[in-house]
Amino acid sequence: MSSLPAPPPPRYRQIAQHYLAAIESGTLVAGQRFPSVRQIMQTQNVSMSTAVQACHWLEDRGHVQARPRSGYYVQAAPRALVRLAADEPARLADTRAHFKGLPAFISQWLARTERMVLPINFAIAVGAPELYPTQALQRHASSVLRQQPQVLTRMARRYGHLDFTQVLARRAVSQGLTLAPHEIIVTSGCTEAINLALRAVCERGDAVAVESPTFYGILQIVEALGLVPVELPTSATTGLSIDALEMALEQRAPAIRAVLVMPTVHNPLGCTMPDAHKAALVALCARHRVPLIEDSIYAALDAEQALTRPLKAWDTDGAVIHCSSLNKILAPGLRLGWMAAGRWHARAEMLKYTQTRFPEELGQLIAARYLGSGAFDRHLRQLQTVLRTRRQQMADAIGHHFGQHFGPGAVRLHMPTGGLLLWLELPAGISATRLAEAALAEGIRTAPGPMFSSQARFDRFMRLSCGAVSAPQIDHGIAALARLAATALQARRGRENP
Repeated sequence: MSSLPAPPPPRYRQIAQHYLAAIESGTLVAGQRFPSVRQIMQTQNVSMSTAVQACHWLEDRGHVQARPRSGYYVQAAPRALVRLAADEPARLADTRAHFKGLPAFISQWLARTERMVLPINFAIAVGAPELYPTQALQRHASSVLRQQPQVLTRMARRYGHLDFTQVLARRAVSQGLTLAPHEIIVTSGCTEAINLALRAVCERGDAVAVESPTFYGILQIVEALGLVPVELPTSATTGLSIDALEMALEQRAPAIRAVLVMPTVHNPLGCTMPDAHKAALVALCARHRVPLIEDSIYAALDAEQALTRPLKAWDTDGAVIHCSSLNKILAPGLRLGWMAAGRWHARAEMLKYTQTRFPEELGQLIAARYLGSGAFDRHLRQLQTVLRTRRQQMADAIGHHFGQHFGPGAVRLHMPTGGLLLWLELPAGISATRLAEAALAEGIRTAPGPMFSSQARFDRFMRLSCGAVSAPQIDHGIAALARLAATALQARRGRENP
């Protein structure tokens, strides 16, 4: 079993660390103007893109703050009260992991909370409607209906409209993918794509390697298909442990029939796997002849990872099934997803036909026109900026309010570089499930950690989404969670020491 050497940090991160050292040493003090992008370009001899990425890295972690028309300033971030989680050594989880009971918990929690109309929703992993280009999409919808009035009454094309698959194929080039439009299958969101991928390569009773923690929807899919999840440790900085997967693949019981991962902007951790690890993962699965299914639904929400390639870019023989959608980045209401199934393309097409027949075309045509314009890239940059601000607001609120009740460093926070999710480790003695229950009574919906594993794990963790809440809601909701957690811990200590 080989162990990968740690890849050198990219140039922008080296520059960011250089300035961070100056901040931590007191050379650059809070309130002082930070070097401009132009100054960084000149002194570090780098491009504008690299200088901007370095500033964004420092901004995401609360070390500098951008002020309109004024540049960056050093700040003393309240986030200093949050102890950033150390990347613990990966340990191989029990590959005989049982799925008993947890699907019921997930389904019951979702059914119960989704019927509630609550003022603050930290659970929904999507942006608020105002973050998406509603008016532009409406204009494209009107134009399509005027020019093609029979789009709702004619028979749709079998696996996707050519206008949509062509624009997807063109955009894939910038990600290092070479896809023909006919190699793309349009689906009802990424969920259907993953369903089809698993059905294409697995049979009931097969074992599927998944990350731990992982998106609860993946656990629901695996259970519904009669498959067995094999949870493998996943780092909050580098993603799925390659060594742990190699150990699992070398074992004969259970035999891994597929690997399902979210390598870029992971749900719930928010991490992105380094390119060296991505290449190693593809090579490892190819060596063992195991299909690799890639969930890429959040990848475009990370400006820092905008040029990061998907796993499919390293695929040379069609062994990687790439799945994605527009649900998080453009139009949640359209439920437009797609997949590039590689060597399983024909089987996935037929499974799609038997499962949901043909995808509707109005949404595809609307999306094709918007994706094909420069407006989409402008929207994406704006969305990334808004989410970066909200992640920082939420991290600051966590540091401030939990720090007030528990002291500095009492909680650990995995701070991602993109997306809309934060993975919070609560103070010792606090149950995320009980805290989530208490929060419901105060009008706050969250996603407790046990939802993200098929094992009895992660009850000290909570996934919080900043996508559908305003700054005042973030502050109010986090303050309430911190207060409820402190009350729960005090009550527990009272019971233990009457």
